[in-house]
Amino acid sequence: MAKKNKFYVVWKGKRPGIYESWDDCKAAISGAKGAQYMSFPNFEMAKKAYDSNYDAYKGKKKKSPQLSSQDLIKIGEPNYHSIAVDAASSGNPGIMEYQGVDTKTGKRLFKQGPFPEGTNNIGEFLAIVHGLAYLKQRNSDRIIYSDSRIAISWVRKKSCNTRLSENNKNNPLFDLIRRAVEWLKNNSYNTPIVKWETKAWGEIPADFGRK
Repeated sequence: MAKKNKFYVVWKGKRPGIYESWDDCKAAISGAKGAQYMSFPNFEMAKKAYDSNYDAYKGKKKKSPQLSSQDLIKIGEPNYHSIAVDAASSGNPGIMEYQGVDTKTGKRLFKQGPFPEGTNNIGEFLAIVHGLAYLKQRNSDRIIYSDSRIAISWVRKKSCNTRLSENNKNNPLFDLIRRAVEWLKNNSYNTPIVKWETKAWGEIPADFGRK
């Protein structure tokens, strides 16, 4: 069965409009502070939303505290000498994949998956470790952005503290987890792992656009 396309509405960004692909939407919002955007299952809903405003639709999703102007000033702009990593899982557990991209351009640098049975936290953890190995191999001084505090803490502890049980279906994924933990224990690195400030900068550039 063919995958149904989503439509992406950008109310506030570099190029407001309606987009048929996440890549086009991401290009329209990348680097725009306080970008306002959302996905819809069909064009009619997207057009209706675009003709309205973001505030009329954001209330339908979980609300989060807004940052003050002083907070935004303190946070500043992202460091674009970096890579951004993220994961997506359709279910918990569910089909999972992760990727790393150039923060400034959105160019994909690496991607793994889909794995048939994983979790978002596992994917976020693996994405950071993959990013660390990727940058060390290239002797790069770039930093890594992740929007997962859990995954960042797992990396610092050099342990994937997932509650998911290993079975025949996800055995390849657990092999990858073991390799990632082993890499952390056997390698040193100076790469800063920094929390992506979603409230200030919008979705992380490595986001899969499945909101």
